[in-house]
Amino acid sequence: MTRRLMLAGAAALSLGAALPAQAQEDPIKIGLVAALSGQSAKSGEAITRGITLALNKINADGGVMGRPLELVSRDDESNPGKGLIAARELVQREGVAAMIGGLDTPVSLAIVPFVNDAQVPFIGPWAAGTPITKNGAEENYVFRVSAVDEFVDEAITEYLVSEYGSQKPGMILINNPWGESNEKGLMKALEKRGMEHAGIEKFESNDVDVVPQLTRLRENGADGLFLVANVAPSAQVVKSLDRMGWDVPIASHWGPAGDRFTELAGPSGEKVHFIQTFLFTDPEHPLFQELQAEFPEIESLADVTPATGIANAYDATLLLAAAIEKAGSTDGPAIRQAMYEISGVEGVIKTYDTPFTPDDQDALGPDDYIFANFVEGEIVPLAD
Repeated sequence: MTRRLMLAGAAALSLGAALPAQAQEDPIKIGLVAALSGQSAKSGEAITRGITLALNKINADGGVMGRPLELVSRDDESNPGKGLIAARELVQREGVAAMIGGLDTPVSLAIVPFVNDAQVPFIGPWAAGTPITKNGAEENYVFRVSAVDEFVDEAITEYLVSEYGSQKPGMILINNPWGESNEKGLMKALEKRGMEHAGIEKFESNDVDVVPQLTRLRENGADGLFLVANVAPSAQVVKSLDRMGWDVPIASHWGPAGDRFTELAGPSGEKVHFIQTFLFTDPEHPLFQELQAEFPEIESLADVTPATGIANAYDATLLLAAAIEKAGSTDGPAIRQAMYEISGVEGVIKTYDTPFTPDDQDALGPDDYIFANFVEGEIVPLAD
């Protein structure tokens, strides 16, 4: 009996000694909440591909804290309620250490209070609404590698003024929190220049005719348009302009970049100029080569739409991994603190030196923006 007890004790000690090593090999789960179906599915696909390439790199280099990173995805269908449910499921059921996501500003805004309360870092690679990161939380767990509305609004205002001499632009904005965020930013940019506007018109994502709103802007003397909407509604604006025979300069947020914009809008879709944070211009770019290797269906640069989603998500994942490594923990508050301490992270958009501070949780700014348009189905930088 004594010998059996000794053997059992030795086996237990042996198992106990093995557990920490086994635990170290368990993957660290990273959650993704994004639109993986519906009209924004192409953008969700881009984000997923960017994360996938970053995880391939990170795991090939030994993972984080000696553990691989694993992606767990949920489709929010561009619905704020479904996005919140997905975020809760990823945190409470899947036990993710952090989350990436928020393709649509309304979805991100629905998730923000939850992640701040749950103390789970949430990093956005797409949604640009200013209040997402500037949410007023005393302990803010929301970070972003993407455009920011207030910066975009300044950039597209300057573009209309400097490139087209616009003196009285009009606004055609989607009727949701993203549109509201940009209305504030555009008003601020115009007031800075002492300019007036020709009106602020709103429309719904399922509207098929916005001629009445555009007619009011034209009658009020609009000599340029600010456009804020995603792919399908932006295409309806272009088609309405064609029906009116109104050829007016358009400076847009990056909504049109999300999918088959010119296929939906027609040839006039190429006249819409919009913001991007990254574009592939060379098929020899190392990340493009990795994309082709991982996703054989990508045959040319035209098959990567939008590249900005891939690049933002790729860099966001690298920054998050660097923070977890620096924290030496999957504890939310520890990761959040480490986000302020990371530096020298080489991304595809740029090298990030202290990308986040408690007062500024956006890693990209106006200097990281590029103006682009569609040419024969491919997003290209505007010619100088």
